[in-house]
Amino acid sequence: MVLQADFSSLHEVLRSLYDDMMPLSAEMAVVAKGLGGLGALFYVALKVWQALSRAEPIDVFPLLRPFALGLCIMFFPTMVLGTINAVLSPIVRGTHGILEGQVLDLNTLQEQKDRLEHEAMLRNPETAYLVSDEEFDRQLDELGWSPSDLATMSGMYLERGMFQLEKSMRDGFRELLEILFQSAALVIDTIRTFFLIVLSILGPIAFAISIWDGFQSTLTQWLTRYVSVYLWLPVADLFSSMLARIQSLVLQQDIENLSDPNFIPDTSNTVYIIFMIIGIIGYFTIPTVTGWVIQAGGMGNFSRNVNQTAQKAGNVAGAGAGSAVGNIGGRLLK
Repeated sequence: MVLQADFSSLHEVLRSLYDDMMPLSAEMAVVAKGLGGLGALFYVALKVWQALSRAEPIDVFPLLRPFALGLCIMFFPTMVLGTINAVLSPIVRGTHGILEGQVLDLNTLQEQKDRLEHEAMLRNPETAYLVSDEEFDRQLDELGWSPSDLATMSGMYLERGMFQLEKSMRDGFRELLEILFQSAALVIDTIRTFFLIVLSILGPIAFAISIWDGFQSTLTQWLTRYVSVYLWLPVADLFSSMLARIQSLVLQQDIENLSDPNFIPDTSNTVYIIFMIIGIIGYFTIPTVTGWVIQAGGMGNFSRNVNQTAQKAGNVAGAGAGSAVGNIGGRLLK
């Protein structure tokens, strides 16, 4: 829980960073005004000259485009960024609310499973002394101190030590995967914030360039890329919600099994580790999935690099998981 709180504060820092740097687009608008004004002059002059040279009536409506873009440049932080963010922010809040609900249910189920698992091991005389100091001391008192019981007592100490060591290794590896999982989410959010800041600050320049004849597509490319990058966070929240829901279903099944007095619990957490690895790999596919919602060109190289990074991260996590599970299995067999 402390780990999630620490990463949540880092995500909040990124939100504050974007809010603090977004007004810098107003300073860039000063440069964009001159560039856009010059482009509007050439654009209007070209259209008027073409109409006069062909002896055609002048179509005034297309000539209003540079003036509309000029207004957007003058009031870029409020008119453009404010409007886009106001339209897209409810999506972010909605998906984040879904994630919070799933995580809350997951934490509740995890606490219930841990409690039932501890009770199940206490009910079993063969495993009670592994998790309870009182039961361990009671069994030692029953054995007494006769020479024939010394071997049994040594075995109990060894089994208890091995159980605690294996539990510490499992908990450590689980915590490592949780750190990698949260780090992957933080990497995506950091890249998203960087892209949004660059697009926001240099947005007036893109609007000014789009006034020039032949660069009209710059406006639509900027808009699609901004919306696509902005939606990375909602897609990431939906992906995290899906993983949390899957883990909740697994925990519910484990809780049902633990309700059976004859059920022997499995403390290896293999399913949890597998879904952590899937989550680490899946986070790096978020830009590709978002591109299916809002098609933004010019980001193919980035998507390929992200996919290659996801494959490398998956190989490393998979190798680590296989090694850890193999070591634990080898100790259990011994």
